[in-house]
Amino acid sequence: MINTLVDHPILLLFVVLAIGAAFGAVRVRGISLGPAGALFAGLALSGIDDRLAIPEVIGTLGLALFTYTIGLSSGPAFFSSLRAQVRTIVTVVVVLIAAAGASFGVGKLFGFDRGLSAGLFAGSLTNTPALAAAREALQGSTEPVVGYSVAYPIGVIGMILAAAWAMRIGRSSPNDDDRHAPVDLVTVTILVRGGVHAALGEMVERFSGSVVFSRVERAGVQVVPSAEFVLESGDLVSVVSPAVVCADLERELGERVETKLSDDRSRLDMRRIVVSDRRLTGRRLADLDLHERFGAVATRIRRGDVDLLAHDEVTLMPGDRLRIVAPRDRIHEITRFLGDSERRVAEIEVVGFMLGISIGLAIGLIEVPLFGSGHFSLGTAGGPLIVGLILGRIERTGPLGWQPPYGANLALRQLGTILFLGTVGSRAGGALTDAMSSPRGAKLAVAAVMVIAVVAAAMVVAGRRLLHLGGARLAGTIAGLETQPAVLAFATEQTADDRVGTTYALVFPVAMLTKIILAQLIVLL
Repeated sequence: MINTLVDHPILLLFVVLAIGAAFGAVRVRGISLGPAGALFAGLALSGIDDRLAIPEVIGTLGLALFTYTIGLSSGPAFFSSLRAQVRTIVTVVVVLIAAAGASFGVGKLFGFDRGLSAGLFAGSLTNTPALAAAREALQGSTEPVVGYSVAYPIGVIGMILAAAWAMRIGRSSPNDDDRHAPVDLVTVTILVRGGVHAALGEMVERFSGSVVFSRVERAGVQVVPSAEFVLESGDLVSVVSPAVVCADLERELGERVETKLSDDRSRLDMRRIVVSDRRLTGRRLADLDLHERFGAVATRIRRGDVDLLAHDEVTLMPGDRLRIVAPRDRIHEITRFLGDSERRVAEIEVVGFMLGISIGLAIGLIEVPLFGSGHFSLGTAGGPLIVGLILGRIERTGPLGWQPPYGANLALRQLGTILFLGTVGSRAGGALTDAMSSPRGAKLAVAAVMVIAVVAAAMVVAGRRLLHLGGARLAGTIAGLETQPAVLAFATEQTADDRVGTTYALVFPVAMLTKIILAQLIVLL
């Protein structure tokens, strides 16, 4: 059997991935290794026989897919939040520099070579691209993989505990950020009181775009109002917004009533429609002119598992599902306009996707002189990540669409992760076995605990005392700093506050790029 796997590397690849998927699906107290199971499956098989090595080019392909799709999905949130969250980003970078310093110092203390120290850093911070960067700098050495493999599970467990600590602090000693946690969108009906004479467009501006007026009933007749529509006493208006905004609107306009205008579908109807026409993606919702074209309004956007308020400035992505309120006889036209094709949103614009990765890989090859004879490059991980961030923000250039559908992005990202992790694991099992059978393995485990303790304590203290982050934001920051989906999954299971995910999206690309650079610096130093 072993000889068969050695002679057929593609069969070996899928055996490793199958075993890794099964191992990664095992849950202990609600936590699983997920894609990292492929790493340990590869390590286990190559530990049995070091000939069971997957061709390295497969791992390189997986890494490029992973970092590029991460960049694409994070680009919009990253650039839109960048200016407002500079202090958070700077703090994360400083903490990561401290982590690199701790890894380097602990490595010197225990007598590790530079490859093990770089792997210790990458594993403690559970960052696959940083591991790749260290291996590239050492021309494919397995030493970083050994350090990474020992430190990785410790890093996952340690930062889950750090996230739990952050959220416990948020509950036991809430600050202003904790007390102003957003809630899910709600739909209410308000009876307009006497003396109110307000244009809806002005109301939207007054509440910074955080409200959508979907229907107005006047004298028993329902209409989809335009921005110029002026409310009058006795009108019933259907409002979609966060609950705190609804409370302010009630005080402004009148009183909430139990009537649901959506129950009357005699003239107006409501439908959730998939945006699959590629000519529309990358455009602002306001650019669609739904009211002018069809007398319709979008109230919510379903993206993945999250409902977003359909305000004018939101940028449409392939696969977004718009909840539309419109005259019954116009629904079919709107459906054709938006596309509403599940098959279409599962397809990738291949030219744009492949061109983007090509540009990223080419930029990753550029070498910058550093420390005399040394050099620095973004590599297979950093180049696609940077280009992905930029193109994810641009969304579309003329006929080229850069952003794949949400589901396709997730599938490609997971595929890239397991291809890379399975490959590097299959090429380092023998080295890891040797390490764990010697005092070096125990030293690596102790070193990882020390590094994680420094990172967790620094981030929690800085997040609460310097940045004044609430528990949810701090947990998201910790997950993003660790670039670890398992930590994010743990945090999101503990709260309905979506700021966990948005903070993670902001911090993730900065943390990933910083780790890629620092891993190479550890090697060069």
